Amino acid sequence: MLLRGRPRTLGAAALLLLLLLGFFLFGGDPDYGRPRSQGAATFDGDPPADPRGHNRSDCIPPPPPPPKCELLQVAIVCAGHNSSRDVITLVKSLLFYRKNPLHLHLVTDAVARNILETLFHTWMVPAVQISFYNADELKPQVSWIPNKHYSGLYGLMKLVLPSALPPDLARVIVLDTDVTFASNIAELWALFAHFSDKQAIGLVENQSDWYLGNLWRNHRPWPALGRGFNTGVILLRLDRLRQAGWEHMWKLTATRELLTLPATSLADQDIFNAVIKEHPWLVQPLPCMWNVQLSDHTLAERCYSEAPDLKVIHWNSPKKLRVKNKHVESFRNLYLTFLEYDGNLLRRELFGCPCPPPPGAEQLQQALAQLEEQDACFEFRQQQLTVHRVHITFLPHKPPPPQPHDVTLVAQLSMERLQMLEALCRHWPGPMSLALYLTDTEAQQFLRFVETSAVLSARQDVAYHVVYREGSLYPINQLRNVALAQALTPYVFLSDIDFLPAYSLYDYLRASIEQLELDGRRKAALVVPAFETLHYRFSFPSSKAELLTLLDAGSLYTFRYHEWPQGHAPTDYARWREAQAPYRVQWAADYEPYVVVPRDCPRYDPRFVGFGWNKVAHIIELDAQEYELLVLPEAFTIHLPHAPSLDIARFRSNPTYRDCVRALKDEFHQDLSRHYGAAALKYLTALQQPRGPA
Repeated sequence: MLLRGRPRTLGAAALLLLLLLGFFLFGGDPDYGRPRSQGAATFDGDPPADPRGHNRSDCIPPPPPPPKCELLQVAIVCAGHNSSRDVITLVKSLLFYRKNPLHLHLVTDAVARNILETLFHTWMVPAVQISFYNADELKPQVSWIPNKHYSGLYGLMKLVLPSALPPDLARVIVLDTDVTFASNIAELWALFAHFSDKQAIGLVENQSDWYLGNLWRNHRPWPALGRGFNTGVILLRLDRLRQAGWEHMWKLTATRELLTLPATSLADQDIFNAVIKEHPWLVQPLPCMWNVQLSDHTLAERCYSEAPDLKVIHWNSPKKLRVKNKHVESFRNLYLTFLEYDGNLLRRELFGCPCPPPPGAEQLQQALAQLEEQDACFEFRQQQLTVHRVHITFLPHKPPPPQPHDVTLVAQLSMERLQMLEALCRHWPGPMSLALYLTDTEAQQFLRFVETSAVLSARQDVAYHVVYREGSLYPINQLRNVALAQALTPYVFLSDIDFLPAYSLYDYLRASIEQLELDGRRKAALVVPAFETLHYRFSFPSSKAELLTLLDAGSLYTFRYHEWPQGHAPTDYARWREAQAPYRVQWAADYEPYVVVPRDCPRYDPRFVGFGWNKVAHIIELDAQEYELLVLPEAFTIHLPHAPSLDIARFRSNPTYRDCVRALKDEFHQDLSRHYGAAALKYLTALQQPRGPA
């Protein structure tokens, strides 16, 4: 996170305006969404349905917006990896238009909480508070209800919000994860002003004939008032629901209806409608534009063809963006605008509102203020301080069952190395934790890449963590630390994405860890010898013997022997050729092997960004903490050729870039001396002579 002004927001706003204008060019049935003199909801007492079964209040005049700094309360139920991604798109649309502080109340399972807690902590959006509620604790309150809806138990949890949310919380807007805002949520909040003294639930009419029971033969829906209401967007007066005995009310209604109906079809929506049918004084109908429903049998065109403005789009079909609708492309474009929108641009201050800053924001601003823009290494300093948004487990992930000697391959990559993933999955059958440095748009391209790959989509033990791009230098060690922190096995293989391990390496590493009895009694880093080929196509060796044959034939080389021999020379490849057992080697200057270490090993030094010395510094840290360096005799990994990265090109061509890397090295040694005292002298002595970085 680097807090600064971004003029690109104006361009995005103009794009959204154009999209919204397109909505109003559609023709449609003028019978829906038009102000009426009869059949409209009253502000006091029961809202009667009109002769055609409508429950609408499109004639409600817009109330004044809430005070600029009033805190708006929003509740969302979210479970799992996919739903977490949906929440982020929803929140982007909220943040784009909002002008008020927000408090998000997130009812989540453990997976969604882990994802969203990390995301919001690293997003650091001003004037946004987050509270989490454990969905597993709420399950017993709704698990007795048979539900055929694809949302499962989580689709029933909005029923228990009055008791689950804090007792002093009086009002809340409840949203499904599949809605997209096209307006300021404060306008929706302002509709609470139209509630009568009794009304406690604000809803938009259901925009289909579902509750009329005429969609197909023997279709028997739950009871509803007229067309019923859709619960994708709800205004709840929690205080009034508690006073009215809401929990007893909905449970009694659900129990009675389930005597004759086998299950709910639309989850909480069925029960809300059955309660409203029995107690119509509870509901305040809302204008249709606050929940434009794109279901399979939608009649929403009657709303958006005549509505003066569109506020919320609701993808309430199981098909989501693939729903059949003649205008779906325009609505889809609105959704995609936010799906791929740069979330960094939403870190905007609400000027004039005295909101506490996000955790760590003040310290970050102070550190940034101390930087000198005239400093030749300003770009490096600034990148080190950047707090990147992090979306862990971006795709569904099934953690491996606990095994005492299991190993996770840890690596990082950008979009340019995406093509390496399939080959890596073929070579490494074990768990992987990969950090990807992507823009919001690239994250969606990556998602489609995985979904269309038979190899990648079949792997549930690969955890992908998206670190959103910000700044001009590649934050390589920050990426490594993200991937390392999310590894779940006792040991990790610290690799790079452009290396392919031996086909047998995963099994061999686990067996070696067991044989060497490393279980907490011995601090060791197992060295996996690295090789390289200059050929884009070559026959990958299936054994050490085949590798040595290729090495002798000149088809393989020891890694970087012609450019950076000191980086791997201490591995002692001559000894490795003949070795039958692991052997110990000593640390030497610039050594940077690929190693297997316990998961709780030292983290990488995040000051090293771009190209240079990022891995060397980590091996020094391991040596300083007295890790043995043990070379494994049957292990190997091979680097594949590729075009050089932008950072390598800059290092090679820019003397200032190289000077900045040397400055970072000097600062690292100073910190090393402060931390380890006299024990760090050997590193300073060994590295006194200036050399090129690794």
